[in-house]
Amino acid sequence: MTSNRFAPTLLYAHGFASGPRSSKGTALARELAARGHSLELLDLRVPDREKLRLSAMIDVVRRAIPEGARALGIGSSLGGLTMARAAERDPRIVGLVLLAPAFRLVERWRERMGGDAWERWNYAGTTPYEDFAEGGTLNVDFGFIDDAVEVDGELTSAYGSAEGIGPRWPDVRVPTVILHGVHDETVAVGLSRTFAKTRPNVRLIELDDDHRLSKPASLEVLFAEVEAMRARVAG
Repeated sequence: MTSNRFAPTLLYAHGFASGPRSSKGTALARELAARGHSLELLDLRVPDREKLRLSAMIDVVRRAIPEGARALGIGSSLGGLTMARAAERDPRIVGLVLLAPAFRLVERWRERMGGDAWERWNYAGTTPYEDFAEGGTLNVDFGFIDDAVEVDGELTSAYGSAEGIGPRWPDVRVPTVILHGVHDETVAVGLSRTFAKTRPNVRLIELDDDHRLSKPASLEVLFAEVEAMRARVAG
């Protein structure tokens, strides 16, 4: 592995209902290993796979950075939001590569589910969701939403429209690259466009892909952008 004492710790955060052995994470780890760099694949299924908490995910990221070290954070979807929220809290994170980051999390989930299903989830306490990491079904508890409201902004229209940078948006000030598919059916690319256009430290690359960003061309862009950001923050 690299012997550069200034080299950042490389961290990867997977998406919702995924796990540390996600396809993009493992592909990126193999690519970086071939170039002599180690990527730590974080497990964000915390406190456990069904009782997820964004605040606990942020803590996982911050604990993974060695004392006195610097880190490059790479995150997909919910992992991208987690990395962005960790970066606004921890100055040891000096660069970000975000893949279709799950901005405005609570608002989007409520709109996608609809008011009736949302209320049933709140009343019942759990809702089923496909487990992409281990198979089967996750019974995700509503505490995930309660916690996300605290971390990622209140569920209210008082903060303005999606065209403004309000309290729901992470206050990211480090060099950041966002990769987002223009055919994303889960997190609309317009959210990344809005985030990037008012922040000079953020560069958006739009790809001919969907939320998974699994096309070979997309992975090649990912590998190149991670290596470029790694080199940029290594000094």
